[in-house]
Amino acid sequence: MKNQQVICTLGPSSLNDFVIERLTDLGVSLLRINLSHTALEDVADVVQFVLDRTEVPLCLDTEGAQVRTGSLAGGKTEVSEHQIIEVPGHAIAGSGESFNLYPENTVELLEVGDLITIDFNAVLVQVIEKRGGGVTLRVINGGMIGQNKAVTVGRGLDLPPLTEKDRKAVVIGHELGVRHYALSFANRAEDVDLLRELVGDSTIIAKIESLNGIRNMEAIGAKVDALLIDRGDLSREMPIQRIPGAQKEIIEAAKKAGTKVYVATNLLETMVDAPEPTRAEVNDIYNTLKDGADGLVLAAETAIGSHPVACAAMVRTLIREFNDPEPDHHHAATVGSMLNPPLGGYLINLHAAPAEAEEALKGGLRTLPVESGVLGDCEQIAEGTYSPLLGFMDRDTLGSVLDTHRLPDGTVWPLPIILQVDGETAQSIGKGERIVLTDRSGAIHSLLQVSDIYPLELDAITRKWFGATDAGHPGIKGLASKGDFCLAGEIRLIERRPSQAPHSEFTPAQSRSIFTQKSWSRVVGFHSRSVANEAHQHIQLEALARSKADGLFINPMIDGTAPDGAGAGQILDSYQLLLDQDVYPPRKTVIGVFSSFARFSGPRETVFHALCRKNMGCSHFIFGCHDPDAGEPDPTDATKRLLDHIGGLGGLGIEPVFAE
Repeated sequence: MKNQQVICTLGPSSLNDFVIERLTDLGVSLLRINLSHTALEDVADVVQFVLDRTEVPLCLDTEGAQVRTGSLAGGKTEVSEHQIIEVPGHAIAGSGESFNLYPENTVELLEVGDLITIDFNAVLVQVIEKRGGGVTLRVINGGMIGQNKAVTVGRGLDLPPLTEKDRKAVVIGHELGVRHYALSFANRAEDVDLLRELVGDSTIIAKIESLNGIRNMEAIGAKVDALLIDRGDLSREMPIQRIPGAQKEIIEAAKKAGTKVYVATNLLETMVDAPEPTRAEVNDIYNTLKDGADGLVLAAETAIGSHPVACAAMVRTLIREFNDPEPDHHHAATVGSMLNPPLGGYLINLHAAPAEAEEALKGGLRTLPVESGVLGDCEQIAEGTYSPLLGFMDRDTLGSVLDTHRLPDGTVWPLPIILQVDGETAQSIGKGERIVLTDRSGAIHSLLQVSDIYPLELDAITRKWFGATDAGHPGIKGLASKGDFCLAGEIRLIERRPSQAPHSEFTPAQSRSIFTQKSWSRVVGFHSRSVANEAHQHIQLEALARSKADGLFINPMIDGTAPDGAGAGQILDSYQLLLDQDVYPPRKTVIGVFSSFARFSGPRETVFHALCRKNMGCSHFIFGCHDPDAGEPDPTDATKRLLDHIGGLGGLGIEPVFAE
């Protein structure tokens, strides 16, 4: 499977610890510093800042043979049609009446009659006079002019491929250890030679953003490690409607020559301000990958945009989707998501087919009334909270979980999920039989395809499960009261129980949808069984900061046995009060309940809760909050020992954040 590269430009929005760490975490291939927007005196500090924070290679992108506007008071100015503007040959403080062009010698190359566009055709001016080392311009089409914006002259200007600033900045970067460089406006192969003299055998990416670059692309490509199609600057030299065809031709030619090729400009322009891309942008990226692009470059999206991490995550998502389309089977859609993948890679989705539900409702199958906790497990299995479980465990799976903290296929799973029945019931059911699980009132809930019936050896199991055999232990007491045999098999959910909090109980597919809608990819989960309190609030906010997560998922368990006696409504109301008082950072918190029950299983249960939150989309989970039902004098240390053991099994797949 091809793994196209993602290159992200760093700027005011992303030159900080949080974004650099998150871009690293997302697996971006290269970080880019645009020298056109970086003062020479800042280059060393910026380069060192990035190198100190990530192992992702850094690329310096030269200014190259490009004309730009000089500085302007306030950063921009508006000019009107027929206005006269002076462009002197010496440095001035720019305004609407006069400003500089960069490089400084540009005015010497201009001729009377030249048509000049500024900032991608926003403004059109014409040279009407040359005198005193400067030029006079007349505005033909007015508009807004910004400082340091691209300027295009209607004929080719003989500009050096490297500015003096480029040369000095490249030397600084090379001395600091930078080994990737992008050559802007590569017009001919000889331009590459000039940069090669400065950087030796470092990686060079030549940017194709002019007609001369296209004409000489084969010779340029033979001297560099990759080509980069800058569609923005290229559109200043050809009609915009020709850009899609030119992109395809350049990529095809590069592929034939065996040269890597990347594509930049306006990939996710909408996300500079908005949290979501347009359908056209998504389609453009997908088709660019289909053309054969080896990488995608984010510029303004990550340099000055409001959602730099979300932009990088979206591109990564699209690349995954392109390379690994979702298989055709009964799993909820998770392919391509940048959220933490569920155990096994897919969310289990086990709802009964209409024919199966009809068969159950007709009354032709044996029914088995079970307690509410069993029905809750059926729901969590069917909705994928317990992925990759397909049903209640058989004796081999139970033995594997108790002995190794793994399922038989090697997947980490610490907690038994079993369905207990009494001996009389076990004897009346045949292996292979399909039975209907109901609540105590007889309401139909689920189908169970019985695959195994086996005795529960209580003493042997409780030693492994709880590390004890004390009949007074709440977990052991619960097991002893539910029956001496177990039924195993896959389930199919027909009808969920009425929820205690229908507006706040999310399936894993729903929680993942919410996180994706909020552009979260790193989410820290929190489990409790009580109303909000100050200690938990402190732990949550500390974990959010330490994990550098996009958001916090507060996911209290509701089972009617909270230590403080609180019900689902009281727990949710307590958190709503904190939200109303702006205790949590804006747009950083989601609250949803987890319908399950306490199993009093110590560290096994704590890790189980973490895995459930992994399936819900969390990348981090808060460990260490004291649970009076854990059965351990020091639950944090016991959990750490189990996590260390699981680490030797390949890891948990969700990052622990230990409460201080």
